[in-house]
Amino acid sequence: MNKEQMTIKQLYDTSKSMAGSMMERYTYPWEVLSHIGEIIAALSATLPKDEYNCIGGNIWIHKSVQMPPISTVKGPAIIGANTEVRPGAFIRGNVIVGEGAVVGNSTELKNVILFDGVQVPHYNYVGDSILGYKSHMGASSLTSNVKSDKTLVKVHGADGDIETGLKKFGAMLGDFVEVGCGSVLNPGTVVGSHSNIYPLSSVRGCVDGNSIYKRAGVIVKKREDL
Repeated sequence: MNKEQMTIKQLYDTSKSMAGSMMERYTYPWEVLSHIGEIIAALSATLPKDEYNCIGGNIWIHKSVQMPPISTVKGPAIIGANTEVRPGAFIRGNVIVGEGAVVGNSTELKNVILFDGVQVPHYNYVGDSILGYKSHMGASSLTSNVKSDKTLVKVHGADGDIETGLKKFGAMLGDFVEVGCGSVLNPGTVVGSHSNIYPLSSVRGCVDGNSIYKRAGVIVKKREDL
């Protein structure tokens, strides 16, 4: 994956997120991470007051969303229409959840944008990440958002590294990405749209779109007839 393939324009259909038009101000998706709180503040002023409940001044939950009593939401946060939030979910702040998404039991979200139709349904941790339209993380798959040596995260492209200036950076998943159960997406991971990650994978670096990640060093292109 080269630098051009990592851009917001290449990874995402921005019409599939309430934050999409604001994301278009940036080139790379990780540039958005430091501004999610600002985006929430701007979006909140445009949300239909008759469709959203406002809690504590900085949490907006669409009235179609059924919130289980044992889930936790800390602001700022927006949860879009027809999203399913399951018991034990922990939404830690600076979170935008799109329409028709699933935030599952014991799933934790922090400083993330989930596009419409995203599913993080079972025991997932997603931090400092952006998940594209209808992407799905299998049970117990997670994003690792801080390097073990605490140094700043680089994105390793085919045409050179990109310095992000970020200490916390999980994963950027393009539209329609499928992540297998028990996988770890290491800091600075970028996965192109329509790609699949095998279960129990430890993914580091970048995965081209329309690919299958089988294990480190073994990434194959999908057959066009599938």
